[in-house]
Amino acid sequence: MSVPTAAADRSVCAPLPVLGRDVTVPLVTGGEVGYAALDYAASAPALQRVWDDVAAYAPYYGSVHRGAGYLSQLSTDLFENARRTVAEFLDCRADDQLVFTRSTTDSLNLLAAALPEDCQVFVFETEHHASLLPWKDARVSYLDAPRTPRQAVLTLERALADRDPHGPALVCVTGASNVTGELWPVRELAAAAHAHGARIVLDAAQLAPHHPVSVQDLDVDWVAFSGHKLYAPFGSGVLAGRADWLTAADPYLAGGGASRKVTRRADGGVDVEWHESAARHEAGSPNVIGAYSIAAACKALTEAGFDTLVAREQHLVDTVRAGLADVPEVRVLSLFGDDAPRVGVLSFVVDGWNSSHFAAALSAEYGIGVRDGLFCAHPLVRTLLDSAPEAQGECGAPEAAPGEKSLNAIRVSFGAGTPDEHIERFVTAVRELVADGARWSYRTENGRCVPALG
Repeated sequence: MSVPTAAADRSVCAPLPVLGRDVTVPLVTGGEVGYAALDYAASAPALQRVWDDVAAYAPYYGSVHRGAGYLSQLSTDLFENARRTVAEFLDCRADDQLVFTRSTTDSLNLLAAALPEDCQVFVFETEHHASLLPWKDARVSYLDAPRTPRQAVLTLERALADRDPHGPALVCVTGASNVTGELWPVRELAAAAHAHGARIVLDAAQLAPHHPVSVQDLDVDWVAFSGHKLYAPFGSGVLAGRADWLTAADPYLAGGGASRKVTRRADGGVDVEWHESAARHEAGSPNVIGAYSIAAACKALTEAGFDTLVAREQHLVDTVRAGLADVPEVRVLSLFGDDAPRVGVLSFVVDGWNSSHFAAALSAEYGIGVRDGLFCAHPLVRTLLDSAPEAQGECGAPEAAPGEKSLNAIRVSFGAGTPDEHIERFVTAVRELVADGARWSYRTENGRCVPALG
């Protein structure tokens, strides 16, 4: 069974078409401008190819794993084919399981719930909260932020050498930082984990949209990522990897789909036989459109060619870094140094500026969408800023005097759908705001900096 799919976009040098590329937004200074979406690290715009594929399937939508009718059978095939497509995209091992979840956060919480008893967990303080927080405090070791990739490996090796060698252990690490964009030494960390009898899960939320991710080449035990960062809408995620811990664990949710057989006992209770496949952790009616959209994104990125996508993105990274380097008041945040390889994610502070004020001015006066704050990675950002967990200042005034510490940061992020013009406009806007100041007045509303009316 098959449904129509959109034609592949094989543009070599141009950005991939995304939804919203023609959206215009009003400026407080008058007129409208095409919206520059530079917050890909939070949610990337959906690829037009993905949207078209989903639209082509939508009339054929039916229940999954439930019905005998044609549309139900077609939707079931589509759902399971999506599982195989994503597994191929991740270069999974033949015996790996791939579970569809709601997000990276959901995937890592699922894995946390499946850990064997007395499992020790090792996680760097530099992680996104999705991979920092799911683990129980009684059995987790938080590792200090490393300042070089080599130090990251040595820190992990020392921590693992001191652990109980007889119990299970898990290392959780990001592939690319959602704050600095820097690439982490995943392959070396995996080797260190395995040398000490531990397993490793890769948070690929920021890596998979920018670089190919091979479970086998990186030698990780699990990988987790979110569809909404991979140019796919509809709130789906993936956990893929070794089946044994997942099969041995209680279902993540109890309900239909996870159960193979349910019978009443003589004493009035029920006995349940749970599935041993990925269905064990996919109770309820699955998000078939979400799963299909992830698979469609995997196909689109593969067909576009990661070599081409990486090379083009590196050009954008170089343009941003060169532009910001020309503004002495701007400091780009980094763990591993200015020369560290990174994806299209950069965070920075501007001397004398409140980060919320700066981000609001970029939006209101230039039509540029970025993010400000601590980016759901509070320990990391505070380490990079060398700041205490204090409240952000009012947006209408500078957060700190020149030379003083900043409390929050600004993040610009981009990817396969970003045109050069958006990057050039961003660099120009930073220069103008630093040189001339904002052209509008701003105030604080519900904790956010917004343009003052009138």
